[in-house]
Amino acid sequence: AEAAAEQLRLYRRDPGGWRGCRSTGEVAVSWRPSTEFAGNLYKGEGILPASPQNVWECIKPVAGGLRTKWDQNVKDFEVIEAISDTVSVCRTTTPSACMRIISPREFVDVVVMKQYEDGTMLSAATNVEHPLCPPQPNFVRGFNYPCGCFCIPVPG
Repeated sequence: AEAAAEQLRLYRRDPGGWRGCRSTGEVAVSWRPSTEFAGNLYKGEGILPASPQNVWECIKPVAGGLRTKWDQNVKDFEVIEAISDTVSVCRTTTPSACMRIISPREFVDVVVMKQYEDGTMLSAATNVEHPLCPPQPNFVRGFNYPCGCFCIPVPG
């Protein structure tokens, strides 16, 4: 989990190579080639007219949280094992897509949540195997490289 958090911090500090691919009035999505796997990294950025704490409540990866209520790509989120108050092993499921042509997915990740002195909040995750969470029938087991969300306070 700490390695995933460090990788996200490195992505955030390195502005080079990002190319814009989509943008609306609220969100800009960029990509760049990954140095870890054959594929691309993606990042979405936006400023929301809300306090960082309220935004964090909507995105933080916790069982029973708000993410499953607004994010159509997250069907369920459960804690498999709480390692500490900031680190846990979690299972996230996604619904089927494209009229059920794409099967539901499940992801098992080790997740860390952090808050920094400047008020920035971070959730970082990466794939892990756990004996209490073998692959489940009717789901395709997905694999996450280091991924996560930053919630960064901005002036005003």
